Parts: sequence; structure tokens; C-alpha cells
Amino acid sequence: MNTPLIPPTWPLVDHRTYTIVLRKMPEFLEVFQRLAMPVLLETLGHPLGFYTSLVGPQNQFVHLWGYEDLADYERRCQARDTHPAFAAYLTASGHLITAQETRLIRAVPLAPANASK
Repeated sequence: MNTPLIPPTWPLVDHRTYTIVLRKMPEFLEVFQRLAMPVLLETLGHPLGFYTSLVGPQNQFVHLWGYEDLADYERRCQARDTHPAFAAYLTASGHLITAQETRLIRAVPLAPANASK
């Protein structure tokens, strides 16, 4: 029997993790919502999701964005970085972020766990 594969929604995902200053997550989230989100929606499109850490390293904010390929990623990030309103977010959030990690991860099509049943 030929097992169908689960197709990836986005071939490339930008997985960003920001570590936020202790007890400053509410302030960061307000600044992000107010200043970053309008620019990000205009330049990057709709995110795959937003998360905060629950177990493991604390005070982390994670957001995921999907891209067709590396060229799509570079084009949209360039649009974000050069958007005239993005500098206001960078200025307003700089004192709230202690570290940033950006990973580009690739989707892997795998067969569903129950496909052989």
C-alpha cells in the first residue's frame, strides 16, 4: 500500500525567539502589537503563530512566519526592514529584548502516523 504524505503548508519557516526582560513581557507584547504588527502584516503577511514559553527557558516570545523559499524570505524581510514605520518598533522595544534567535527551518513531508492502519 502506498502511504500518502502530509504536504507541508510552508516549505520554509522563520522561527524567531526573543528573550524578554524579566517582568516586561506585558509591555513588550503591547509594543509589539501596536508598532510591529501593522508593519509585519503589511510586509510579511499573516504569521503562523505567536507563543510564549511555559516550560523551559522563561520570558521568551516565539513567532513563526511561513515562506515559499529563501528568495521569498529575503524579499519580505527586506520590505520589513526598510519599512518607514519599523524603526519606531525597534526603538520602542530595544530595552525590552535581551536576546534574539532566528532559525530558518524546512518542512519535511512525512506519512501520517495512522496511515498504515
